[in-house]
Amino acid sequence: MKLYGLIGYPLGHSFSKKYFTEKFEKESLDCRFENFPIEHIELLPGIIARHPLLQGLCVTIPYKEKIIPYLHHASDEVQKIKACNSVLIRNGVMKGFNTDTIGFEESLLKQLRPAHTRALILGTGGASKAVAYVLHKLGIDYQMVSRHASPGVITYDDVNDKTVAEHLLIINASPAGTFPATNTFPPLPYHAITPSHFLFDLVYNPSKTIFLQKAEEQGAAIQNGYDMLIGQAEASWRLWNE
Repeated sequence: MKLYGLIGYPLGHSFSKKYFTEKFEKESLDCRFENFPIEHIELLPGIIARHPLLQGLCVTIPYKEKIIPYLHHASDEVQKIKACNSVLIRNGVMKGFNTDTIGFEESLLKQLRPAHTRALILGTGGASKAVAYVLHKLGIDYQMVSRHASPGVITYDDVNDKTVAEHLLIINASPAGTFPATNTFPPLPYHAITPSHFLFDLVYNPSKTIFLQKAEEQGAAIQNGYDMLIGQAEASWRLWNE
């Protein structure tokens, strides 16, 4: 029986385990999926050593960047983005990929309009790097926003009505609003959002975060991260079995 899994911490509510377990049952595949909640990335080699049947791993917070030194090979996307969310394992050799880019692009294009030429990316973690990669590929200018300023990154205090008006695409790539902290949301001037805006939240639980609720109240198009997760999961499955 082939084994697949997910590393991250904590892993209380895992999309991947539920999705792949149901997929294996529905398609009658001789496979199983396990969660590996490890408190430190240094525990990864032990996971690999103790599970010789392990064929592939999904990688989530906080290890999308920290796993890179442990990879034997990294795809072009991983090398450019500096974040990995999918690992192919063969005979202990690990090759890293970023399928977040595939899932995000497929989902984004469903509601993207010609007017969405400038974007705000909220957050600076591994997920935001995948978002930036896709926007660059699509020719969309972007500005990253975080709680702390750094080169090329502005703070939420810098985002005013004019900033929102000039960026019709706003993507939340931060954990704000994720279960169980569902009452949190990025601090933006939501009153400046219009029906011309498109707000995309990588969070999928809850299905409609406060970030998306506030955007919807202003008439904007909205999208959560569920379709993106399905897309990246299926892309990982293809890579693990190519």
